[in-house]
Amino acid sequence: MKLHTPLCDLLGIEYPIFCAPMGFITGPELAAAVSEAGGMGIMSFGRNPPDLLRQDIRTLRSQTTRPFGVNMLLPADVSEHVAVCIEERVPLLSFFWGDPGPFVQPAHDAGLKVMHQVGSVAEAVEAVRAGVDVIIAQGVEGGGHIRGEVSTLALVPRVVDAVPSTPVVASGGIADSRGLVAALALGAQGAVLGTRFLAAAEARTHPVYQQKILAANETDTVRTTLFGYTWPNAPHRTLRTRFVEQWLPEEARGNEGRPDEPVVGATTVGGETVQVRRFMGFTPHRETSGEIESMALYAGQGVGLVNIVQPAGEIVRQLVVEADSILRR
Repeated sequence: MKLHTPLCDLLGIEYPIFCAPMGFITGPELAAAVSEAGGMGIMSFGRNPPDLLRQDIRTLRSQTTRPFGVNMLLPADVSEHVAVCIEERVPLLSFFWGDPGPFVQPAHDAGLKVMHQVGSVAEAVEAVRAGVDVIIAQGVEGGGHIRGEVSTLALVPRVVDAVPSTPVVASGGIADSRGLVAALALGAQGAVLGTRFLAAAEARTHPVYQQKILAANETDTVRTTLFGYTWPNAPHRTLRTRFVEQWLPEEARGNEGRPDEPVVGATTVGGETVQVRRFMGFTPHRETSGEIESMALYAGQGVGLVNIVQPAGEIVRQLVVEADSILRR
C-alpha cells in the first residue's frame, strides 16, 4: 500500500484525504486550506442561492490554485447551482441523497468530475450506472445525515467489490491516520474526514459546538431523526446533549415542522438572518446565536479522537506523516 493512490491522479491531488462538506461549516476557507495542503477540500453549497455560491467559489479559488469540490444535496432543487459550478469550472461536483444522473453528462461535457455519496451497495451500483467518476461509501458511524445502516468496516469492501472499475472513498468514523490507512486496507482509494475538521481553525464551527466536539467521546453521539424540522425523516448522527437526551423519546415530534415550535436562536442562511426553531437541522456556525446546545451538533463516532483545534493544513500534514509511518511499518 501507499498513501498516493490512482484516485489522486484522477483528481489531480497529492493525498487521498477529503474534507467533508459539512453544512454551514465547510466554507471556502476550510475547503481551500485542505486543498492547498494537498488534499481535496469540498465546500458545502450551504443552502446559498446561486449568486452567493458563485461568490464562494471565487473566494475559494482566490485562496488556492489546487483542485477542490462543491457538494450539493439532491433533495433540494440544485439545477441552478450545478449550472454555476459548471460555468465556474469547479473541478469536482459532489452529490448526496438522490439521483445524480441528470447532472453527470453536463458536468462531463464541461470537463468536471462527479462524485456521489452512498450508504449501500445497491445505491453505489446505480450511481456508477449513472456515470459518476467516484463513489463515497458512507458508514453509519458518520456524523451529520446518514444514508445507510451498515458500518464503514462492512460497507466499504462490499462497495469496492461491487464497482471494481470505479474508485471508492471511505467515510464514517474516520478521524485519524489509523482510520485513513484502514480505509486503504479495505480497498478504498481515499478517506473522507468530517468531524476531525470541525476542529480546524478555518472551520465555521460555533465555539460552543467546537468545545463540545473536543470534550466528547465515542459514546456521546446518537443516530436519530430528531432534527427533522427542515428535512423530515432523514437519519443523522448528532452529539448527545442534554436537549437531545430530553427529546429522544419523542423524536417523531422533530419531523412535524410545527409552526408553533419555539425559537431557540438565529442564524445566517443564504446571506439572510433567519430564526432557528426547535428541531431545525441548522448546524450552528460562527454567526449563530441563541441556545446553541439545543441545536443540531452533528458529529461522528470518531469524535473521541478529536481533542485539539489546529489549522486544516496542519491536520492534513499530520495525517500524511503518521499514515506514511504506519505504512512503512
